[in-house]
Amino acid sequence: MTAALGFVRLVAPGPCPGEIRLLARWMDSWTGLGAVVVGMRAQGSDVELKEFPDGWRATVYPIGIAHSVVEGSAFEPTPWRAVQHAAWVALAAHDERTRRG
Repeated sequence: MTAALGFVRLVAPGPCPGEIRLLARWMDSWTGLGAVVVGMRAQGSDVELKEFPDGWRATVYPIGIAHSVVEGSAFEPTPWRAVQHAAWVALAAHDERTRRG
């Protein structure tokens, strides 16, 4: 999950390897969004997605907690970017907690 989200963050204007562009195109779709949600579920997190007039908010919570603890959140113009960003924040926070012990 972390690797896929990290590679998507590499996509920038200009030349980029075809494999990364292909992954980014797939991740920027409803199918890719679903894969991130399933992946986060496997990591022990729930993902909530809400649409607003000017964009989408994704919030990541630990499974089993009444959504009172936020692991990651993002507001983006597209639903897939919101989920990707929130998942990236949640995974980074988890990695930091794991390092600290």
